[in-house]
Amino acid sequence: MIRRRELITLLGGAAAWPLKARAEQPTIPVIGFLLTGSADTSAFMVAAFREGLREAGYIEGQNVVFEGRWAGDRYDRFPELASELVQRKVALIVVSGGSAPLTAKAATTTIPILFVWGGDPVKMGLVASINQPGGNVSGVNILVNVLDSKRLGLMHELIPRGHAIGILLNPSNPNSSPALREMQEAAHALGQPIEVVNASSGSDFEVAFDVLAQRRVGGLVVAADGFFLSQRDQLIARAARHSLPAIYHQREFPQSGGLMSYGTNLADAFRQVATLAARTLKGEKPAEMPVIQPTKFELVINLKTAKALNLDIPPGVLAIADEVVE
Repeated sequence: MIRRRELITLLGGAAAWPLKARAEQPTIPVIGFLLTGSADTSAFMVAAFREGLREAGYIEGQNVVFEGRWAGDRYDRFPELASELVQRKVALIVVSGGSAPLTAKAATTTIPILFVWGGDPVKMGLVASINQPGGNVSGVNILVNVLDSKRLGLMHELIPRGHAIGILLNPSNPNSSPALREMQEAAHALGQPIEVVNASSGSDFEVAFDVLAQRRVGGLVVAADGFFLSQRDQLIARAARHSLPAIYHQREFPQSGGLMSYGTNLADAFRQVATLAARTLKGEKPAEMPVIQPTKFELVINLKTAKALNLDIPPGVLAIADEVVE
C-alpha cells in the first residue's frame, strides 16, 4: 500500500520526467542569412547553400533551421537586420552583398560569420589574412571586383574603336571605389575612354541610361553588385531598349537575356560556403578556416541577344566562352 507522501513524491517525479527529457534534447542550430535583395531574388543562392549543407549531413527542418533577413536592396538596412540576427542568437550568420559582411562583423565578435563576397577581405578589414582569418569571420571571396577590369577588356574587344564604355556603379557599395580604380587603370592601359554613372535604387536607372545615351557610349560594364544582380531584369530591359551591349558579373544575367558575363559561379560559391558552415556547426572556428578563393572563372555569352543587337562576337572571344546561350 502506497502512503500519501510517497504517492505525491511519485506523481511529482513523473510530472518532471517530460520536462527533464525536453531539457536534455539538443537544440537545433539556427543559421541566419543576411542578404541584399529579397527572398525571391536570392532563392537560387539559398537553394545552392541548402544543397551544400545536405551533402555535409545537415537537412533543413531536421537538424538545422534557416532564418533569413533581406535588405530589399537597401544597404542602409543591414545594421538593423544584423542586430536582429544577433539578438536571435543564431549559431552562425551567412552574409553576401554590398556592406553586409562589414556590417555583420561590426554587430558581433562572437557569432561566426561566413561571407560570399567580391571585395578584398584583407584590405577591407574583414580578416587578418586569407590563410589565417583570425576573429570570427571567414568565407568565400568571389573576386568580382578584381574581375571588373577583365570585363572592361572584353567589352573593349566588342565595340568600335573611339567609342567610350559606360561603367555603372552603386555608390552605396563600399567596394565601388576600389572597383572603379581597377577599371580606370585598365582603361588607361587600353587607351579606352570611359563614362561613369551611378545607381543605388531602381529609380536611378532611367537617369543613368539616359546619360549613357547622351554620351553615345558603345558598351556598358555593370560593376559587380548584389543590388544589380537582384535588379537584373530591369537592367537587361534598359540595355536592350537603348541597344547597348553590356557585360555583367554573373551568369544569371545572360541566362535572363543579357549579352554576356564574366566571373565566378555564385551558386557554386554558396555551395562552398555551406561546407564552411557545416564545419562551423561541428565545432571549427572561422579563425582557423582559410578564406576560399576561386580558381576558375566563366565567360557566358547570349548569342540571341548579340543577334538582336546586330553585334558580331569576335571568334577569339567565342572560342574562350565556357557557355553559349543560343
